[in-house]
Amino acid sequence: MKLVAAPGLPAKNRAETDRVQALSELDAEVIGLFVQLSRVLGQPRSLAEIYGLLFISAQPLAMDDLIERLGHAKGTASQGLKVLRNLGAIRMVYVSGSRRVHYEAVAELRHLVSRFLRDQIVPQLDGSRDRIEHIAGLAKQLPAAEQARVNRRIALLESWGKKSRKLLPVIAKLMGD
Repeated sequence: MKLVAAPGLPAKNRAETDRVQALSELDAEVIGLFVQLSRVLGQPRSLAEIYGLLFISAQPLAMDDLIERLGHAKGTASQGLKVLRNLGAIRMVYVSGSRRVHYEAVAELRHLVSRFLRDQIVPQLDGSRDRIEHIAGLAKQLPAAEQARVNRRIALLESWGKKSRKLLPVIAKLMGD
């Protein structure tokens, strides 16, 4: 098994490489895949690294294990685990003989997508309604010619919002939620 340094963490010296438990090439590739996906979703790299390692791990991992394997600071790992738990992407599990809290990835795509839609996308769409109303109010202060152009753009934004709200239940249904 080929071992590599934790992704995105260049080892400054041999002592640092020894301190951070090496990841297998498979671990690093899976983590890299989730990091790539996190960029598309606008999520922090640290969340993707934590989720990726939990996803590929054969055993549930404690926060200390994640810190050691990924080289994250304790605060980064703690906050990342909290966010991932709130998203429903990971769950706490009991490990016999251990007092530490362990985590494993939730790997059911329908669950992840439905939680992401409900907790991340819907609130953004709802918040955009208020903002569009505010923009419409600001547009009323513009000269008539400019107001007409901005009102067309506002109508386009409203249309996108309506279409998105119609599409979300379809996506959730397709995912089996």
